[in-house]
Amino acid sequence: MSLAQTDKYYLPQPSIWPFVGSVALLLMAVGGTMTMREIDNGGWVLLAGLAVLFYMMFGWFGEVIRDSEAGRYNRQVDSSYRWSMSWFIFSEVMFFAAFFGALFYTRVLSVPWLADAETGSLLWKGFEATWPTAGPGLAQDGFAFTPMGAWGIPAINTLLLLSSGVTVTWAHWGLKKGNRTQLILGLAMTVALGATFLALQVYEYHHAYTELGLTLGAGVYGATFFMLTGFHGFHVLVGTTMLIVMLLRSIAGHFTAEHHFAFEAVSWYWHFVDVVWVLLFILVYWLI
Repeated sequence: MSLAQTDKYYLPQPSIWPFVGSVALLLMAVGGTMTMREIDNGGWVLLAGLAVLFYMMFGWFGEVIRDSEAGRYNRQVDSSYRWSMSWFIFSEVMFFAAFFGALFYTRVLSVPWLADAETGSLLWKGFEATWPTAGPGLAQDGFAFTPMGAWGIPAINTLLLLSSGVTVTWAHWGLKKGNRTQLILGLAMTVALGATFLALQVYEYHHAYTELGLTLGAGVYGATFFMLTGFHGFHVLVGTTMLIVMLLRSIAGHFTAEHHFAFEAVSWYWHFVDVVWVLLFILVYWLI
């Protein structure tokens, strides 16, 4: 549908979905707390919260899609969506900036300071400023792990994500040209690449825990490794889910060459995920 040619800003009717979302978040918070405190049925409460959250997302997003397809949105609404997505991605950039900053502080400032002659007594005699480090106490107790190398699954995943950036752009070109076959094929390829990335990352984590001794308990290196790669993996999962929705909507005949910001928003997000992974590959895997 084309954007409505009106100066009136569309306001939807009062909705129950924000209340449903609040109930979902309450259940998730209570269930998560119960699980951490090892209280009976905490996991079930957490799962109930997740189920309500998915129900809310399906219902609320469905209403937004129906309003869009009915042509109720004008250019002012379209502009507000663009600004909203831009600020959302900016907030995600700040998240990763904080995590990369923690890695920088630990590796460049903290570890050398702890190995300084004047402060070395804080740890143990002979402590060296080497990276990766297991951190205070673990190395002294004979704890050992093998850092994750760059050439293997991480390099393959880099190729997969870079390729997915090409396929989603190819799909976008198809949409702009009115070639729905190219659009659908490009999105399907992007979804397949994203799903393969996630599968390989699950295998990588299993390999790290079972064969390399690299766990969340492997000192500061293990903590920063799983914090950065895990948070990014969650973003890939979210992005792949959004791409699946775009694929289903494309198959259903949604979007036109002039009106397809939902697709553009997901494309922006996916390119952001690609860029973050390149930084991760260089700073976390390659420059060990």
